[in-house]
Order: sequence, then structure tokens, then C-alpha cells
Amino acid sequence: MPPKDDIAESRFPLASDVARRAGVSTSTVSRVFNGTASVRADKREAVMRAAEDLGFVANSAARALSTRRFMAVGAVIPNLENDLFVRAMSSFQERLRRAGYTLILTNAGYDLDNEMREASFLLERGIDALLLVGDRHRPALLDRIARQRIPFVQTFSLSAERPCVGFDNAAAGARAARYLMDLGHRRIGLVTSIRQDNDRAGGRVDGVRGAMAERGLTVRPEHDIQTSYGIAAGRDGLRQILSASGSPPTAIICGTDQMAFGVMIEAQSRGMRIPHDLSLIGVNDADYAAFLTPSLTTIRIRSAEIGQVAGDYLVARMAGLPMVRVTEIDAELILRASTAPPP
Repeated sequence: MPPKDDIAESRFPLASDVARRAGVSTSTVSRVFNGTASVRADKREAVMRAAEDLGFVANSAARALSTRRFMAVGAVIPNLENDLFVRAMSSFQERLRRAGYTLILTNAGYDLDNEMREASFLLERGIDALLLVGDRHRPALLDRIARQRIPFVQTFSLSAERPCVGFDNAAAGARAARYLMDLGHRRIGLVTSIRQDNDRAGGRVDGVRGAMAERGLTVRPEHDIQTSYGIAAGRDGLRQILSASGSPPTAIICGTDQMAFGVMIEAQSRGMRIPHDLSLIGVNDADYAAFLTPSLTTIRIRSAEIGQVAGDYLVARMAGLPMVRVTEIDAELILRASTAPPP
């Protein structure tokens, strides 16, 4: 941890702070980062170590933020094609715009190393605040955010440690599973995207498993499919389930509405009737979910509200105002025609 000196009074450590920590002159720090002259190896190492400890940003525009603001907020989301995030970022951007801020948006592709790279890029350029998705991030990124002392919020999940706007993913998954079991289903399948580095999908699956365990049931391994994202992935997921030996599931919970749509297409292409032969639940409540044939039962995630409240939080924190650290926005199970008692 940096010593309690004048660093605590500025939002970003300066070259003079690095020089004092490293025991060198400010001009030496400048030479190390600008490459204008050679520097002894031991001094260069001391400067780089001090810069890392303090979270010093070498970019000249970002360093200038010690005296002025960049008026931009960064956001790193997992997927630019998921309408869940599109709706959230639209309302988030509108809230920032009303406060005079610009949104800089990047895509991490459900990869924590990509998230670290994209967020670091934004931090180096002096963003005033940062939004991330989920509660699982590289520790080095969280350390850097803390060192730079910028307002930060997580979305779409809850956290015991960090500011967040989201919902209980495990509770949402459990709610869907209990509804299916109340209808009489005992063989329930799962088709989701890859759950590694994705605490939202993983949390919902944990909720399904927990609810089934309460009634002495389990998800069979051959009925638990992790695949890519989208409609084609849903079709492939059902193909994999139906290719396994034994009785197929009578109901499937999907990671997104797009996947559920893919499962529906594949089922109908095989002559299966939904919900007579197979009940189906999605996640998101996409705009088209109510207009499918049959209409899709889904977990409605109020993504636009999540984006709005996350924007409210960051705008307030950038103004130095206090805000509630955790805002829970419940996910609702919307019942439609794609679910029914098992055959």
C-alpha cells in the first residue's frame, strides 16, 4: 500500500510520487517512460516497481487528470450481440449523456483476461468511472481500480464486497426449476453458454441444481450442455442432448432466449411439439420472446433498469455524493405457452 502522503489527495499518482517512492528524480521517471535517454537498469527497475505499486498511468493525457476531468466513462461487457447488454448499455449511456459524460464501450467475449486488457486500456486513458459485468474479475484489475480511486460499479449480479446493481442469479435459476417441478417435470436439462468466468450463467445453474436437490433430483450429465452463444448454439445443444442414450429431458432451461429459440427450432424440425413433448424456459425476456410460436416462458431481467441505476450510481459518485452500495433488481419468471406438465 502507498504511504499516507499527498498521493491520497489526488485522484491519480503523479511522476513526483513515483520519483519519491523510487528514490530518484522526477526527470529520471520522465526518461524511463518517454525513452528520451538511457537510465541505469537498477533505477529503471525501481521506477517501474514504484509505478506499479502506485498505479501510475504513463499516458500524458491521463496524468493530466490530476487537475481536470476527461468526462468519459468506460464499460466492459461480455457480448455486444446479447440484447440483454444492448438494452442495459443504451439506458446507461443515456443517463451518462444527461450528466455530460461520454460512454466508451468495449467487449471482452466472456474472457477475464480480455476484460483485464480492455479495462486497463480504458484506465490508462483516464476514464472518470468504470462499469463491469458480474462479480468475477482478475484480482490485478480490482487492485488497479482501487489504486486509481475511480468510481466503479458491477452489474447483473450481486456482491458482498463491491458496489453493484443486479439480481440473485441462483435464486432466478431456482425459481425456474421449482416451477417446472411443480408442473411435474423430473428430467430437466440445461443448455447454456460456457460458464467458466461467467458467474451469472454459473449462478443460475447452481440455483437449478440446488432446487432439484431439495426434491431429491439431479441434472443428468448428458442433459447438461455448455455451448457457444446464439440460436445455432441452442440447436446444437438440443442435438447433443437427443443423441445421448436413455430418456430425454421433458423440460430444458436455457441460458438465453436466443438459445431457447434455437432449441425450439431444432425440436420442431424433429417433429417435437412444444410444450407437449418438451417444455422450454429462456432468460432475458427478449423483445421477440412473446411473439414466438409458442410464446416463450422466460426469466425477465430488467436490463434497462440495471443500466439506468448503474448510471445513477456512477454519476453520483463522480460528483462526490454518497450512494447505496448494493441495489437489487429482482428477476421475474414470465409464464407463457412454452411450458406445461410433462407428457
